[in-house]
Amino acid sequence: MITTVIFDMDGLLLDTEPLWAVSMNRVATKHGIAITPERFKETTGLRIYEVTEHWARHYPWEGSTPDLVAGEILDDIIALSKEQGGIMRGVLPLLDLLERHELKIGLATSSPTRMVEALIEHFGIARRFHCVTSADAVEMGKPHPAVFLHCAKNLGSLPHECLVLEDSVNGAIAGKAARMKVIAVPDELHWDDPRFSIADMKLRSLEDLDEGVLMRM
Repeated sequence: MITTVIFDMDGLLLDTEPLWAVSMNRVATKHGIAITPERFKETTGLRIYEVTEHWARHYPWEGSTPDLVAGEILDDIIALSKEQGGIMRGVLPLLDLLERHELKIGLATSSPTRMVEALIEHFGIARRFHCVTSADAVEMGKPHPAVFLHCAKNLGSLPHECLVLEDSVNGAIAGKAARMKVIAVPDELHWDDPRFSIADMKLRSLEDLDEGVLMRM
């Protein structure tokens, strides 16, 4: 029986996923880092400080350290998300549904704590979550299951009682590795990715996650 629902953030809770590339490209260009949108694929799923460390090893530049560059990207993505981002469709009705069923609600993301706290407060949904866990709190990011297990532990939930909502393949892998149920909500571009078959269910939008779907999990 599901007692706990754990959300991812970027691309699932908030429509911030495409803004990362904008901020990363803007800051990289400022520092003369020889990175391109195509090369962003090399660091998919890595935390931002791991991304800039990767850049420093493979595309070294002079001046600012990888940590300072990561900090600038964070400043930029937070500001950009507040300006251009928003809550994904279906999120607020789903949160209402979960609260009516008195389920525990968590947020487990690879985004840094500073960004998570700033954005969920800005969009007025911070109080809806009983636990917010960033990959900052664990040693390994997704597809490692640590961030989901850490969130479940803080909520007092066993893994098999948890349902994970994810938009990425790495997130779906992490949820299943944590021995949790997973509903994948890929964007249109990645809808046909066969790797999403690892999920227990695939939906077009969180608008499709109604009481009937919840009861089947």
